[in-house]
Amino acid sequence: MPVQSPPDASLSHLDGQEQERLRQIAAVAWLSIVGNLFLSAAKIFIGWKAGSWAVVGDGVDSFGDILSSILTLITSHIISRPPDGRFPWGRQRADTVATKLLSFVIFFFGAQLSYSSFLSLIHHDLRPIPEASAFVITGVSIAVKILLSLALFRTGKKTGSAMLVANAKNMRNDVIISVVVLLGLVFTWILGVGTVDLIFAFLVGLWIMRTAVEVFMETNTELMDGMDDKSVYYQVFDATESVPGAKNPHRARVRKFANYYLIDLDIEVDPALTVAEAHLISQHVEEAIKHRLKNVYDIMVHIEPEGNVERTERYGLTRNQL
Repeated sequence: MPVQSPPDASLSHLDGQEQERLRQIAAVAWLSIVGNLFLSAAKIFIGWKAGSWAVVGDGVDSFGDILSSILTLITSHIISRPPDGRFPWGRQRADTVATKLLSFVIFFFGAQLSYSSFLSLIHHDLRPIPEASAFVITGVSIAVKILLSLALFRTGKKTGSAMLVANAKNMRNDVIISVVVLLGLVFTWILGVGTVDLIFAFLVGLWIMRTAVEVFMETNTELMDGMDDKSVYYQVFDATESVPGAKNPHRARVRKFANYYLIDLDIEVDPALTVAEAHLISQHVEEAIKHRLKNVYDIMVHIEPEGNVERTERYGLTRNQL
C-alpha cells in the first residue's frame, strides 16, 4: 500500500490539483526509498557473503536509487514553495534541475562499479564461485524492481514529473541489470570460473553510465526553452484562429515549466477597436488555448494592429515555420 504523506501547511497557497500532485510524488518517493533500502542492504550483504561482486554492485546501484528518491522528496518540497521576489515564476523547474543532478549520481555509481571490476580483472583477482543465496536475492530484486518501476512511471506520467519518469527509467534499467547479474551467476556456475562474475559487473557499470547520459540529455530541451512536441504549437495556432477577431498569430513561444506550459503569443486585431475590445479578444484567445491544452501555467498575448510589421522581431514561430 502506498505510503500516505501527511497534509503539509506549506502547500496551502496551491490549488487542490497541484497539492494532490505533490502528495503523490512524495508518496511514491517514500515507497521507492523503503523498497530500495531493503534491496540495497540485502544485495550488498548477501552478495558479499555469497562471494558475488556483481550482486554487490547491483546493491550499490540500488543505494543510488535511494539517493535519487531522497532527491525527489527534496525537490517536491522546493516546488511547493510559493513564488517570491527571487523566483517570481515559482520553482517548478527544480524538478528539471534535480533530474540533471540525478544523472550525475547514476553516472558516478556506474563508473565506480566498472572501474573496480576492471581493476580486479587486470590484476587477476581470484574470485570464488558465488553461493546459491546470490541467485535468490537477485530473483527477489527483479520482482520488486518491476513493481517499483511501474509505480514510479505511472505516477510520473500522471503528475508530469520528469524526475519520477527518470527514476522509473533508472529502475527499469535496474531490472535489466539484475537480469544480467543473474545470467552472470548462471554462467559462473556452469563454467566454474569466478572471473565471469567480474566481467558481468563491469558490463553492468557501463550500462548504468549509459542510462545516466540518456537522463542528462533528455532535460536539455526544457532547460534551453525548446519544445520537441510541435503539436503543441499547432494547437496554440488552431485555438487562436478559432477566436473571432484574432488574426495572424505569430511570434509564438512555448516553453516547458516542469509539467506546465508557458506560452507567449502575438496576434493582430482591427486597429479601430478600443483597448477594452482588443483586451476581450486576447482573453478569449487565452481561454481557447487553455481549453485545448492541459497544464497551461501562464499565457501572455501581445496585441498588435492588423498589418503591423516589425522588422526587428526575431523570436518565436509562425505556423509556416513549423
